[in-house]
Amino acid sequence: MSTTPIVIVSTDVKDLDGYRWYASPQQYLKALAGPAGVLPLMLPSLGESIDLEAVVERCDGVLLTGSRSNVHPPLYGVEAHAKHEPFDLERDATTLALARTALDAGIPLFAICRGHQELNVALGGTIAGEIQEEEGRMDHRAANTTDNDIRFQLAHSVRPRMGGLLHRILEADEVKVNSLHRQAIGNLAPRLIVEATAEDGTIEATTVSDAKAFALSVQWHPEYWAGDDPVSTKLFAAFGDACRAHRSARAKAAA
Repeated sequence: MSTTPIVIVSTDVKDLDGYRWYASPQQYLKALAGPAGVLPLMLPSLGESIDLEAVVERCDGVLLTGSRSNVHPPLYGVEAHAKHEPFDLERDATTLALARTALDAGIPLFAICRGHQELNVALGGTIAGEIQEEEGRMDHRAANTTDNDIRFQLAHSVRPRMGGLLHRILEADEVKVNSLHRQAIGNLAPRLIVEATAEDGTIEATTVSDAKAFALSVQWHPEYWAGDDPVSTKLFAAFGDACRAHRSARAKAAA
């Protein structure tokens, strides 16, 4: 058995040139192949057509990526409205079940931006939309530019929970992160623990209270600066270490 961990990566559904594509931005894949030191494999968003238990039996980690699309509101008890768009129902049908299956199997899980919100919904939480319109909230949206270095620039501070998983990984009481979202966690799922908040109270990171392995979600985008920014690099390195531990345990069990 190869020692390189295999990490399943969620995909968006894109209709281009008369074809339906299952895709993931390269930044996630490069962060996994680089700082995390794992082999990323994209999972097509085929919903119930995929045997997710078979998937997690063969992998050592799951990454839920960010996306421009939002979780479909009826999945957390809210009527869908144009202001919540765009949606990706095929991704929803795959990732929510994938998150639960990975947690049940004890597979390391790292969830980013949309993935952070997917994890909350998958475990029974809700999403708050257009948070920049709420009194007392900062505007967490990206700068209106096509320059991604500006869109993904570090924008505000978050404070990790003392002694929590994020605090142990980063070894810092406060870090600066980027911000490219207009939705956020509303009601926190019962199994989740807040790992970090922004100064306006926005939940920026969570862990799963009863997780059998590494399980961390963040609202920001560490993949963009992984390899350059120390905070981003530490997050992917920690996830990679968890995946290697899982790979090692699988190898010993198979011996």
